[in-house]
Amino acid sequence: MWCEREKRRDKRNRILHNGETQRKDGRYRFKYINTDGKEKCVYSWRLDHNDPYPKGKRKDLSLREKEKQIEQDIFNKIISNGGNYTVLTLVEKYVSLKTGVRHNTEAGYKTVINILKKDPFGSVRIDKVKLSDAKAWLIKLQQIDGRGYSSIHSIRGVLRPAFQMAENDDLIRKNPFQFELVSVVVNDSVTREAITRKQQREYLRFIKEDKHFCKYYEAIYILFYTGLRISEFCGLTLEDIEFDKKRIRVNHQLQRTSKMQYIIQVPKTEKGVRYVPMTDEVEQCFHKIIDNRITPVKEPVVDGHTGFLFLDKNDMPMVALHWEKYMQHIREKYNRIYRMQLPKITPHVCRHTFCSNMAKSGMNPKTLQYIMGHSDISVTLNTYTHIGFDDVKDEMKRIASE
Repeated sequence: MWCEREKRRDKRNRILHNGETQRKDGRYRFKYINTDGKEKCVYSWRLDHNDPYPKGKRKDLSLREKEKQIEQDIFNKIISNGGNYTVLTLVEKYVSLKTGVRHNTEAGYKTVINILKKDPFGSVRIDKVKLSDAKAWLIKLQQIDGRGYSSIHSIRGVLRPAFQMAENDDLIRKNPFQFELVSVVVNDSVTREAITRKQQREYLRFIKEDKHFCKYYEAIYILFYTGLRISEFCGLTLEDIEFDKKRIRVNHQLQRTSKMQYIIQVPKTEKGVRYVPMTDEVEQCFHKIIDNRITPVKEPVVDGHTGFLFLDKNDMPMVALHWEKYMQHIREKYNRIYRMQLPKITPHVCRHTFCSNMAKSGMNPKTLQYIMGHSDISVTLNTYTHIGFDDVKDEMKRIASE
């Protein structure tokens, strides 16, 4: 006589599904075949989500909740265990696929990898990283490790696309770094503001009259009145100054890597390649710089470029760090002498000040975009948002008088 096979049950007499068993210690196990054809097991102290948590055991999904996830993963062809990638190994793979990046970007990648090598978060398996884990880690970077908002923004800027790659490759269900950073981490970055016309005049006057710093006057004047990026400025050669056409050719940038290697890079976008007009005053400054330039015994050559306008004591091209330090020392000396203190002034502040002054003078935004080399007009238009009430009042007076 045929008898129906007896159903397997747990200690509470509940029928167990195929693949489910309960061990002697009371823990449940589900055995299944993953997408790679390998036998895998998951465990839980609870069979159903309504079951209470056993005393002393950490909270976890019930076995059948895990089964549903596995079924969904198999249906969506999600690779089990996140392909055994950790956060660190995932980022390393992502970075290995980013070829031909600029050296600053490459340095940023290395920084993130070094952080993950030292941080326990780097060894977490990627399928274990939840949205709350990602947020908690970024908060920890700021509140415990003391990292600034801009640094954390850069770190998240690597992890988010790396995890998106994992999601696209079916290694995880969802990218845990898809959230607005400002909603999680306090934005403590200092906005680089343009200085006023009065501050600019006072700063330049001080440089011109100072016995030591006067040798930097023409260069800093050019920065204030051309809006050049400091890397573009440092990369200028004798051939780039076209006096006959009263313009500056801008088609490359000079940078020095952390390994003290000098490199020439083309601008990020086509908009960065341009000609910047010279005013009469800027032209005079360039004439003086070139007239006073001491020709070195051997002209330095960087990626085929030679004849750099500014050389250091070792007859190598000056880089951004030189000018940042000079401008810092000038401001510090000024503030030691005068009661009215100057704010922080950097080469980028010069650029931002030029852009702001042109905007306040009523320059067409598209014209200003060209001069600045902005790839997106929205970057240029953001400068116009810094205009205050006095600027608006003056503009209305100007229009009314026309």
